[in-house]
Amino acid sequence: MLFNSIQFAVFLPIVFLLYWFVFDRFIAKSKYQLKLQNTFVVVASYVFYGWWDWRFLLLIAFTSFCSWGSGVLIGHADSKQKAKVWMWLNIVLNIGILAVFKYYDFFVTEFAQLFHISAKGLLLKVILPVGISFYTFQALSYSIDVCRGKMEPTKDILVFFAFISFFPQLVAGPIERATNLLPQFLKKREFDYDIAVAGMRQILWGLFKKIVIADNCAVYVDQVFSNYHAQSGSTLLLAAVFFTVQIYGDFSGYSDIAIGTAKLFGIKLMRNFNMPYFSRDIAEFWRRWHISLTTWFRDYVYIPLGGSRVSKAKVVRNTFVIFLLSGFWHGANWTFIAWGAYHALLFLPLILLGKNRKYTNQVAEGRVLPTWKEAGQMLFTFFLSVFGWIIFRSRSIGQAWDYVCGIFDRSLFSVPWLYSPTYMLPMPFILLLFFVMEWTGRNKECPIELNGTHRFWQWLVYVLFVVLIFSFGEASESFIYFQF
Repeated sequence: MLFNSIQFAVFLPIVFLLYWFVFDRFIAKSKYQLKLQNTFVVVASYVFYGWWDWRFLLLIAFTSFCSWGSGVLIGHADSKQKAKVWMWLNIVLNIGILAVFKYYDFFVTEFAQLFHISAKGLLLKVILPVGISFYTFQALSYSIDVCRGKMEPTKDILVFFAFISFFPQLVAGPIERATNLLPQFLKKREFDYDIAVAGMRQILWGLFKKIVIADNCAVYVDQVFSNYHAQSGSTLLLAAVFFTVQIYGDFSGYSDIAIGTAKLFGIKLMRNFNMPYFSRDIAEFWRRWHISLTTWFRDYVYIPLGGSRVSKAKVVRNTFVIFLLSGFWHGANWTFIAWGAYHALLFLPLILLGKNRKYTNQVAEGRVLPTWKEAGQMLFTFFLSVFGWIIFRSRSIGQAWDYVCGIFDRSLFSVPWLYSPTYMLPMPFILLLFFVMEWTGRNKECPIELNGTHRFWQWLVYVLFVVLIFSFGEASESFIYFQF
């Protein structure tokens, strides 16, 4: 069930009304209120997830049960060593399931090509369950945190199932930590009108980023990438810039809708994007891009390996490990690994020189405009990410190489192919509005948050974005990160 579908437009109000007006108000005096509310969360989430393929439910239920059981066993372990055994069993089980569904065919194919043998008959050709990378990492973080003593294991299996399957963030994140999300299902949620309004506002902004920004950029990007050999350097560069905007609008738009939807149910999810294209270096970019994943690798891989408090050689190793893993997490393709390696090479000088945390504040804080230096830094970092996204978007390393070489051609200074006037004419104005809103709202969770402004102007802005969605929306069949 897609967030930008008619089905979800019907599903969400029904779930919202049942959640607050049946499992809250009408049974408010029942001692089972919280249990019934959590039961409803699980049922609604399983309906949402099973909408794609009911068979996926068996896998997520199995993962949830095993991870919950590992927490219970860790809690009852009479020694740290036994607790670690149960933790590692759960890690191996979850990573094993992920490897079979996501990476088995890739490794078999590569092995067959290496030794010049046929892979036919060895491939599983199984359907990749939607969101498996996201909820697997969420389950892993739980058992690790319980073993580390950061939280007590929950004995309530219903609460744990709600934590793993909570539908707003189930298929594309944010990858929540058990220490943040799980306790919220252990206590009674109260309806808060202001938080619900903030949630609706964030949903609106997310839909605008997805349907108007990302999906319109995708029209041009798909045309160019499907026939990149015949395109001029200027066209290839423009399409790469459009994809850079597309993937941000698509994924951060999903995250906004997820976070906003969670607010409707009294649940607070972590922020997943924080204006990454206003970053002044690549380290700042990675603190602002897909925050839930980057912090996951930092806390559960980078720091346990020694982080940056080890020898320079190990710092280099640790940096490449987390970026290569991050790339491989995205999919079974050498392009994702190359994309991770590319960013590791960009990141490495900063961390070796101790400048990776130079920019931790918001750019141009307290000022309307950035300085010329800041503007240059942001533009340079943006184009570093552009070339990274070319690798990410390409189907093979060869295509990525040919695409980049095609940009640095004499035709780079020609007029790019512009698809069609009806499509291209509104795009500069829409993109300008988007980036202006992002810039002016860079210190807010949602750029169209207009607290302190007269209600008339607030509603005028909301209506404007609704009109833009219905006037310029391009309904895509999926979100980019659903494939991961």
